[in-house]
Parts: sequence; C-alpha cells; structure tokens
Amino acid sequence: MSRERRSSLVLGLLLVLAGGWLLARQFYPGLHIWRYFNFSWPALVIGAGLLLLLLGLLFGAPRMAIPACIVGGIGGLFYYLRETGGWQSWTYVWTLIPGFAGIGIILAGLLEGRFRHGLREGGALVIISAMLFVVFGVLLGGPSLLGKYWPLLLILVGAWILVQPLLQRGLRSS
Repeated sequence: MSRERRSSLVLGLLLVLAGGWLLARQFYPGLHIWRYFNFSWPALVIGAGLLLLLLGLLFGAPRMAIPACIVGGIGGLFYYLRETGGWQSWTYVWTLIPGFAGIGIILAGLLEGRFRHGLREGGALVIISAMLFVVFGVLLGGPSLLGKYWPLLLILVGAWILVQPLLQRGLRSS
C-alpha cells in the first residue's frame, strides 16, 4: 500500500471519527467530552501538534508525525503541570520529550509502511526517555518508584548499552 493511500486512510478515519462524534452530540446533547478539558494556553500547544499531524496527513508527509508528537506531547506536559500546579516537576519531566519523538517515529513508520523500522528506532527512544524520567525523577525529588534500588536502573541501562552492539552484530551476520 502506498504512502499516499495510507495517509488517505488515516485522514479518512479521523474524519469519520470526528463526524461520528459530532453526530452523536446532535442526538445526545449531554455528551460533553470537552466539559472536563480546560481550554488554556497549553491546549493551544496541543492543538498546534494536532494541526501538524493533520497537515502531514493531508500533504502525504508522514514524517510530520514526529514534530507533531513532540509539540503535542509538550503541550500535554504543560497542560498537566498547569492543572496540577506542580511546575517544580519540570526538573525531570522534560526527559519525556525524547519519548514523544520516539512515538512520532513509530507513528511515521506505521504511516510509511515501515512499522518494524519505526518501532525499533522509536521504541529505543521511548525506553531511553522512560529510563531518564525515572533516574532524574529519583535524583531530583520526583516519585520514588524504585526506592533505594534506583541504582539497579543505572546497571540495567549500562548493561543494555554494552549488549546492544553484540545483538546488532548477531542480527547482521544471520
């Protein structure tokens, strides 16, 4: 299936879902998904990310999913921080941004028909981002997920970095 065809399918699916939701609202006026969503400046950043994704789909540029996920993800972070008032957690939540890029790479790979490649490349970024989030969170006073065992995470990351070239070499030889 061509890239343009996949983009058309995703765009068509988005339009069908939006139309279905709007039609449901016509018959069930009490259906308010947005009631719990506070429209503030972070919502505009999320909207900019959605606009980037939509433009990428309209113009057959699936790689636009990468900046769209980054911008939308940052908007989501800002929305969460604004709603909770936990701005001090920015000291470690910024580590999620490479994960947003990874999600964009996975989505772009799906739209391009190279899902395995996108999953391999983007998945690595998501994992690294999650590890950084835990490490920085523990070090900078965030949620203590691992307690006093957080150095095990550093050991696992180091082992992964050491073993990864061996695994790649093994895959190339087979």
